[in-house]
Amino acid sequence: MAITAAMVKELRDTSGAGMMDAKKALTETAGDMEAAIDWLRTKGLAKAAKKSGRTAAEGLVAVAVTGGKGVAVEVNSETDFVGKNAEFQEMVGGIAATAMGVSDVEALAAADMGGKSVADVLNAKIATIGENMSLRRMAVVESTSVVSYVHNAVTGGMGKIGVLVGLSGENEAFGKQVAMHIAAANPVSLSEADLDPAVVEKEKQVQMDIARESGKPEQVIEKMIVGRMKKYMSEVTLLGQAFVVNPDLTVGEAAKEAGVEITGFHRLEVGEGIEKKTEDFAAEVAKTMKG
Repeated sequence: MAITAAMVKELRDTSGAGMMDAKKALTETAGDMEAAIDWLRTKGLAKAAKKSGRTAAEGLVAVAVTGGKGVAVEVNSETDFVGKNAEFQEMVGGIAATAMGVSDVEALAAADMGGKSVADVLNAKIATIGENMSLRRMAVVESTSVVSYVHNAVTGGMGKIGVLVGLSGENEAFGKQVAMHIAAANPVSLSEADLDPAVVEKEKQVQMDIARESGKPEQVIEKMIVGRMKKYMSEVTLLGQAFVVNPDLTVGEAAKEAGVEITGFHRLEVGEGIEKKTEDFAAEVAKTMKG
């Protein structure tokens, strides 16, 4: 039986499952709508879909490093409590290990993990644990050597903040210091050359508008902007930041003293950029009482 777009839409509306899952269910059941719904339920996909509207802003970041490649993945859950769940931690660790064989989060979702795709493993866990979860981000660093660091670790290799640092040579101790610096200072880019030109131009315009409010002549303002933009670069670029281990040196200068070059980095923090929905306690109780 041919599976039509209208059939897929009907199943999606009925079950709340994703488009590809609905199409697969219909294909597996020869277009039988009721059987397709049962198929989704047995796979945990219908139940998972019902929870997909909930905000998942907690969870864990896990890191894994092998040779000159390091990966970091963020897997979100609704509550911090789940992040402390050993079953959830085991799954996140498995996803990080699987990520070593792919290059982006889309490929990771489709990658095999113990005979199932990572997406299917995640959906099954949603069904058993009972919270919405999502595979949100993945980062990769490849270099001569890669060093990782996890801040607020709950178990080996995973916690609230995960950092990867690529180095041109072997110096794990220095790399660990830089990774800890990144966790604390949260630089925007490696160097000025890596910054988005639009972001730089916007900051320059903001600083010019602030300077003009002082009423100073344009030629004076231009000199002021040079100094202010230099300060801005020292705040947002990793190589320009004062090194937390030795504030008398920039991170770039410290790298030279250590005999290595920092080739790249990634920092993932759980829930970063997700707008969390908040309710006061009374509203939460009232919502619960209404079922």
